[in-house]
Amino acid sequence: MKLAAGLLALGMLAPAAAVVAAEPAVPKAPVARPPAATAGKAAEDRNQPVTVDADHMESFQKEGLVIFTGNVVARQNGSVQYADRMEVYLDERGERVVRTVSTGNVRIITRDCRTGTARRAEYYDGEQRVELIGDARVWREDNVVTGEQITIFVNQDRSVVQGGKQERVKAIFYPKEENQTAIQVAKKQPECNN
Repeated sequence: MKLAAGLLALGMLAPAAAVVAAEPAVPKAPVARPPAATAGKAAEDRNQPVTVDADHMESFQKEGLVIFTGNVVARQNGSVQYADRMEVYLDERGERVVRTVSTGNVRIITRDCRTGTARRAEYYDGEQRVELIGDARVWREDNVVTGEQITIFVNQDRSVVQGGKQERVKAIFYPKEENQTAIQVAKKQPECNN
């Protein structure tokens, strides 16, 4: 079976061979990397191997679709995505990921210590765009942004947050202490508290 399943959100998806296990894996802590390096390394990250653990996998080669269900955990380069179900849509040759759709208990953790949740996550490889849809929330440390939909443009290090009919966009940002920022710059890595 040709399975070039690049899978994760927020710069974590890539065309690469996926390794599939029958049992859910124990989550590992993400490896931290400075935010500025995240955008510059997106193309390189797309070629890193992806590991997918799930209770079940079903492949529809003619349709270019692979469906993972049950405690799905997808990992690439220190980033992790969790979901109940993940659909991976491949190109006509079955060698590149075109799009992924994750539903049910969607949670992502990126290398730069961002955590996001939503009812649905969609990733579009050609545009390097991630959409968190339905009660979307992204946070790092105490800073948090919520909305009905959060769209992240991975290569541009840019996000757009939209409110819904009932709720407006909400954001809370806490200033960092000068000595804390200096320590993180010296380490050249953010400290993850996820």
